[in-house]
Amino acid sequence: MAEPSAGLIRVVRIIDKFTDTTGTWVAWLNVPLVLAVSYEVLARYLFNAPTIWSFDITYMLYGTIFMLGAAFALHKGAHIRTDFFFEKWSTKTKGMIDSIAYVVFFFPSIFVFGLVGWTEGYYAFSIGETSEQTPWRPILWPFKMVVPLACLLLLIQGVSETIKSIWAARYGLEFEHKEKIEI
Repeated sequence: MAEPSAGLIRVVRIIDKFTDTTGTWVAWLNVPLVLAVSYEVLARYLFNAPTIWSFDITYMLYGTIFMLGAAFALHKGAHIRTDFFFEKWSTKTKGMIDSIAYVVFFFPSIFVFGLVGWTEGYYAFSIGETSEQTPWRPILWPFKMVVPLACLLLLIQGVSETIKSIWAARYGLEFEHKEKIEI
């Protein structure tokens, strides 16, 4: 039975550890999100004094958590796939399909998405764009720069996932078993 080389294992472990760490950091953004929503609910319904900033904070934090958590979800196998077919295939077939999908679809699309996101974020920064959703009107460039950052994190984790899928395609063995996420 073939074993991955020490260098390959080290690369995958470093990337996966990085993704676990950034995923944990991103998860901590749920604390200010819950605090902001809780404060708004209390202010609105107990004191009849709604805030002008709560909506903006809520959608910006939720969007940030969603986008930056995508690489962690990729690492844990939490993204949607048609398991109806996929689970019936051999490990080798799964690896081959995943390898092709990463190279042909994932990397090019995430790269383009990141490039467009960078352009939009930089433009928002250069013109001092603010939100038009509420009277608070916060600046938007930090929120828009989350998109290219999320793409960078996805590209990094994509390297690890591609190595794992190529390994599965070549040897018919899982490099590591994904956690089964049940919803």
